[in-house]
Amino acid sequence: AGEPLSNFDLKSPTPSHFAVKEAVMPFNRFPGVDALLGPEMRSTGEVMGLDKTFERAFWKSQLGASTPLPTSGTVFISVKEDDKNSTILEAANILLKQGFNILATGGTSSWLNDNGVNNTRVKKVYEGQPNIVDALKNAEINLIFNTTQGSQSLKDSRAIRAAALSNKICYYTTAAASNAAAKAIKDTQNSEVEVNALQNY
Repeated sequence: AGEPLSNFDLKSPTPSHFAVKEAVMPFNRFPGVDALLGPEMRSTGEVMGLDKTFERAFWKSQLGASTPLPTSGTVFISVKEDDKNSTILEAANILLKQGFNILATGGTSSWLNDNGVNNTRVKKVYEGQPNIVDALKNAEINLIFNTTQGSQSLKDSRAIRAAALSNKICYYTTAAASNAAAKAIKDTQNSEVEVNALQNY
């Protein structure tokens, strides 16, 4: 039944705008809770950012979810081996050019150095003090890119997630989201974000 799509003269539409949906999490109501997501439902709603570019739509979605992206400061980067790739490198270089400082844990710091990305090494929690959690509590971090793999890595990063949550710091757990955040920061730093009525789209 039916016909293959190749039989129709279909043309790919050129979108005039982008829409980015973001879940709204109630973690701020539960101090000490681990913000790492699992299969269970935790969101209490969602918001959507609309704009002419993906980067600005993403920026608006974060603002709507009460996690506005910083425009300056320090980003902490700690990623698993599989994410030590061009996606994270691009994000790091974008933020570096936008004036951000970069802190990174041992393995990630060495990898960034090997790829020409200037950064400052910071200790993991179990390596002693001062460490990354101390930096978070002292309001020295404005943005976090932290991808994990394995039970030990998840356990080690729990203190980071808790500190980020209590200090309302943007925290990204995938390379793709980290890259999107970096591009959104760059785009909104270079020009003013506009507000439009939904009907205009």
